Amino acid sequence: MLDGVVSYPPELAARYRRKGYWEDRPITSIFDEVFSQFADRVALVAGSERITYRDLAQRAERLALNLLKLGFHPLDRVVVQLPNIPEFVTLYFALQKVGAIPVMALPPHRYLEIRHFVQLTEAAGYAIPDRAGEFSFVDLAERIRKECPSLRHVLVHGEQVPTGYLSMRELLQTESGLSRDLLSQIRIDPTDPATFQLSGGTTGVPKLIPRTHNDYVYNSKVAGSVVDISPDDALLIVLPIAHNLPLACPGLQGFFMRGARCVLSTSAQASDVFPLIERERVTHLEIVPALLIRWLNDPLIGRYDLSSIRVIQSGGQKLQPEVKRQAERLIPSCTVQENFGMAEGMLTFVRLNDPEEVRMETVGRPVSPDDEVKLVDDEGREVPDGEIGELACRGPYTLRGYYRAPEHNARVFTPDGFYLTGDLMRKHPSGNLIVEGRKKDLINRGGEKISAEEIENLILAHPAVQNVACVPMPDPVLGERTCAFIIPRPGKRVTVKELADFLIDCGIAKYKLPERVELVDDFPLSPFGKVSKRTLTTMIAEKLAQETRSA
Repeated sequence: MLDGVVSYPPELAARYRRKGYWEDRPITSIFDEVFSQFADRVALVAGSERITYRDLAQRAERLALNLLKLGFHPLDRVVVQLPNIPEFVTLYFALQKVGAIPVMALPPHRYLEIRHFVQLTEAAGYAIPDRAGEFSFVDLAERIRKECPSLRHVLVHGEQVPTGYLSMRELLQTESGLSRDLLSQIRIDPTDPATFQLSGGTTGVPKLIPRTHNDYVYNSKVAGSVVDISPDDALLIVLPIAHNLPLACPGLQGFFMRGARCVLSTSAQASDVFPLIERERVTHLEIVPALLIRWLNDPLIGRYDLSSIRVIQSGGQKLQPEVKRQAERLIPSCTVQENFGMAEGMLTFVRLNDPEEVRMETVGRPVSPDDEVKLVDDEGREVPDGEIGELACRGPYTLRGYYRAPEHNARVFTPDGFYLTGDLMRKHPSGNLIVEGRKKDLINRGGEKISAEEIENLILAHPAVQNVACVPMPDPVLGERTCAFIIPRPGKRVTVKELADFLIDCGIAKYKLPERVELVDDFPLSPFGKVSKRTLTTMIAEKLAQETRSA
């Protein structure tokens, strides 16, 4: 077991094996069989490129042998920050063959987050595009390399590969000269992490979630069992593929297990996506509400044949019933299937045959018979049905602890291993769950979870800021955006643009930037003497409502 990973208790592990949830096989073993079984079928579509399962297997094997030649070993960590391109998929399966562990960074992450991931995991590798627009990932990698001695290799996809860096194109096209038998000799413990996913993060940058081979395979299989996938189906992957949802819920892994194909898109614009859906006869979408709302209100929606869409799977934030009804009215062939999930594991899905009222009002129920769920009060006591409580869960694919975070784990796990999610829910009469809010200090911007504390700590370093509190403000498309309430230093002021420029210089992802600043003389306090963020949240919501009425 990798140091810093919290293992499942032996008695529960034995139960999960006995019931067949855990197969005690590494991911590469599972997908070697998948790639062989569906060898001649198309696995990936990317632009004009159509890649069969056989092609993908051969590419992953060639890359894995080159990684071995470079000195990568089982349990080496590799931070992966690639867009939705075939090279991401190839690298993912190549790392699984080697037994190395991908750390799933997101394209918007910058210096602050990437340095943390590399330092925490002592990563040996970092995979990047050469650039995105005006931003140079190569320059970022150079800065990280100087500060992190563990980082031996940087793999670059693109035309601009400096001396001392590795070209992914060359690694994919060049034979290593090593025997493929070397791969079969690698021993991978299925209870070790297959990947590190990222937490939403309430304290600082995201924490790392170890997803073991056993639990991640089961995660995709059990999610796929409630989404209605056939071999001729096609999943559009438009969210960043590193996210847990498009990768494994059921995502790419689950669709591959059924021999279906995945259509990759690097653009989320309706003008790019709608023609792609029409051309490829996409049957399944996995998206967040903000993106669905944008598409439904785009005038192009009536100009393309979207009748192939059968299931729109929505996650990341609560989807309002009126949006579900609008989607099913504009795309009559589809059923909107809301799910509640977390990179930590636990998944609930509305079932496709649930009554309409249940589909419209709830986020479903757990997908595994051994998902254990409780709604508890602040003292850890279960609340009566119908009342609001914090979701606590454990099960065969839910983590037992964050990576190298013992103090945090002591706060968010009960002594018997239930994970306290911070999500407030109540039980619908059907048994399904309804999301009512959060206990955690998180802002949910279109499905991306932003730690208020992380942003506040950075803003406090601004010379014009005396104190700050970041809260969510309502947004009709993204659900929430970040508002920074700031007490300025005497005689000072700070604008949204000044704050954004300052925070970008700190090296954070742009989606975390506050989008409104409210200057105040003091903060309202709770009865316990703490800043009352609930009051601030109400204040900004009322102010926005007044501005809307005035406009």
